[in-house]
Amino acid sequence: MKILVLGASGQLGSCLKKVSAERNISDIAFPSEQEGNILNPELLDALFASENPSFVINCAAYTAVDKAEDEQDICRKVNRDGAEYIATACKKHGAALIHVSTDFVFKGNIPQLLTETDPAYPDNIYGLTKLEGEVAIAEILPAHFTIRTSWLYSEFGNNFVKTMLRLGKERDQLGVIVDQVGSPTYGIDLAGAILDIIESGSQDYGIYHYSNEGVTSWYDFAKAIFELSGTDVIVNPVKTSEYVTKAIRPAYSVMDKTKIKNTFKLAIPYWRNSLSLCLERLAV
Repeated sequence: MKILVLGASGQLGSCLKKVSAERNISDIAFPSEQEGNILNPELLDALFASENPSFVINCAAYTAVDKAEDEQDICRKVNRDGAEYIATACKKHGAALIHVSTDFVFKGNIPQLLTETDPAYPDNIYGLTKLEGEVAIAEILPAHFTIRTSWLYSEFGNNFVKTMLRLGKERDQLGVIVDQVGSPTYGIDLAGAILDIIESGSQDYGIYHYSNEGVTSWYDFAKAIFELSGTDVIVNPVKTSEYVTKAIRPAYSVMDKTKIKNTFKLAIPYWRNSLSLCLERLAV
């Protein structure tokens, strides 16, 4: 089964490259951003005709949450229109789609586990456009797995873990948000889960939630990063009200992963264990 990865140069695409190589999966293509431009339907059609994939993994997204509030048009083009073009190409060429979405589709104002069937009411443009992409895919392509994830990090790309490590070397103390709670997700773990879904041969299409096990705040996440990496820096808890951003973020964004674990028989690692492994690989 040929696998085509779109958004291959990003963080999750890089994780998929690493995991697929470790698993000796050779029939997988990682086109460049130019070759796999999701905003060019004609180019996508030609790429699909050339590669003839059985599965397409869409890792491409506009993810600059605050910047999206000022760049709504381009954010919507990438997250909604791009998803629509990919789904259309998948339908035409008979490919199943694994589309990566976000916990930000939820308002996150109630302290309870979020299930796949809970109402989605995004509070920011990024979350809204990702939800619009989900809807567009569902309307076009029955053969899709939409995987919502949260707080993604890895040794690749730009992310919270790498930012904290950099700031921890530059400063004596930091202020980090303490009243936003969620679950970190190690990109290598998510990449493995995506490939497990493909290898399962399952046709239980629909929406699924995936993050690492456990719950933490951004403050405690930062504390763990510094503790496990041996970085000596003071971390001060900061309330959301004291750190104003353009985009509103969920206060409680913990997803229920029962569905994906039961359907695909996945064992999901605890977030601190995965963080420790990532830090070892970063050689900090």
